Amino acid sequence: MEKAKSYENFPLWIARLSNLVTISIYAIGACILAGFGILLSILYLLYCLWIEVGILRGSCVNCYYYGKICGLGKGKLCSFFFKKGDPKKFVEKGVSWSKLLPDFMVFILPIIGGIILLVRDFTWPVAVMLAILIILSFGGNAIIRGPFACKYCKQREIGCPAEKLFGK
Repeated sequence: MEKAKSYENFPLWIARLSNLVTISIYAIGACILAGFGILLSILYLLYCLWIEVGILRGSCVNCYYYGKICGLGKGKLCSFFFKKGDPKKFVEKGVSWSKLLPDFMVFILPIIGGIILLVRDFTWPVAVMLAILIILSFGGNAIIRGPFACKYCKQREIGCPAEKLFGK
C-alpha cells in the first residue's frame, strides 16, 4: 500500500470540518450544562477556551504547521496570537493519557451532566444532544484525525507525540 502524501497546507475544507466538529462539541456541551444554570454553561465555555489557548501555546507554536493551514485548523490561528516556538520541542513533548485528561474533560463533563439531567428528569432534547455529543466526541474526532488530518500530516512524519500514543 502506498503511503499518503503529506500536505504543506491542508485543504481549507478539512480545517473547516475539524473546527465544525470541535465547535459543535463545545456548543452542545454548553447547551447540556445549561440545564444546571447558565453560569455552569459559561464556565464550561471558558474552560474550553482555556484548553484551546493551552493547545495553541503549548503545541501549535512548535508545530511544523505554525502559520500554515493544518488539519485541525489551528496553525494559522496560532500565528496571529503567539510567536513561533521551537519545532524540536514539539517532537520531544511527552503525551500521556493523564496529560490528555483536561482535554477529555471537554466532552466528559457534559456527558456526566447529561446523564445526571436524564436520571433527574428525562427529556428527549437532552437525550438527543447527549447522543450527538458522544458521536461527535468519539466518532467525529476519530474520523477527522484518522482519514482526514493525521494521515496527511507532515508533523506526524517528523515526529508527533500524540501519534506515538494513539498509534500504539
